[in-house]
Amino acid sequence: MPINGLHHFAYRCRDAEETRHFYEDILGLPLFHYIRADIVPSTGEYCPYVHIFFRMTDGSCLAFFDLGDNVLPQPSPNTPEWVNHIALRVDTAAQLESMKQRLEAHGIAVLGVTDHRVFQSIYFFDPNGIRLELCAQLASDAQMNSEKQGIHEKIAAWSKEKAERLALLPAG
Repeated sequence: MPINGLHHFAYRCRDAEETRHFYEDILGLPLFHYIRADIVPSTGEYCPYVHIFFRMTDGSCLAFFDLGDNVLPQPSPNTPEWVNHIALRVDTAAQLESMKQRLEAHGIAVLGVTDHRVFQSIYFFDPNGIRLELCAQLASDAQMNSEKQGIHEKIAAWSKEKAERLALLPAG
């Protein structure tokens, strides 16, 4: 059975209204769906929450849980801050620059525009401390298809390099 795309990606948020303001009023993602419950359907656990969804133009959503305690999500203690992030697509480099200006006008610190050769991006944090990236694809589909040549061999070479490096580390 094929996976057709992303339905939603969910994170914890400190405050539903603060998160709504950022994603809807600043980023322009419309609030699409709202769930209020006291019991978690998948576990049966008692935990009053609000679950909010913001829809992107492809139909997928970013979603957030406000657990009613004003607590921020915790970053992973063994992962650098730049690793875990949500990357969202815009259509053009001009739109990317426009979004950078819009974010900065709202007092949000933005890193970039960063050139990744096949796309450009900017980085910033939402009010929950979640790192976001906006990307504008530069490469054509044909170029991206050519980029796939030898991709499995590249992963195998990386795995070998990593194993060799790890073998040099002291045990323990």
